Amino acid sequence: MSRKRVAKKQPRRQSAKRKPVKKKPGGLRLFFRETRSELRKVSWPTRKEALNLTRVVVIVMVFTAIFLGGVDALFFKFFTWLFGS
Repeated sequence: MSRKRVAKKQPRRQSAKRKPVKKKPGGLRLFFRETRSELRKVSWPTRKEALNLTRVVVIVMVFTAIFLGGVDALFFKFFTWLFGS
């Protein structure tokens, strides 16, 4: 005679009541004031630096695209040769 094991139903736990979140003084106004203060501390690049860095990014992007296009073309030719299409 085999006995089946059945899990006993566990009593439901009472969900812990959370205390209401107290708003900090200043709220949204304080947030924007502090954000503005932090943005003033940033060392912003000059226009010339920003243009030079933009050029570098565009050049690297173009070379990366050319490289990946070449790798893709090689893979295409290889798999076309391998599987004969």
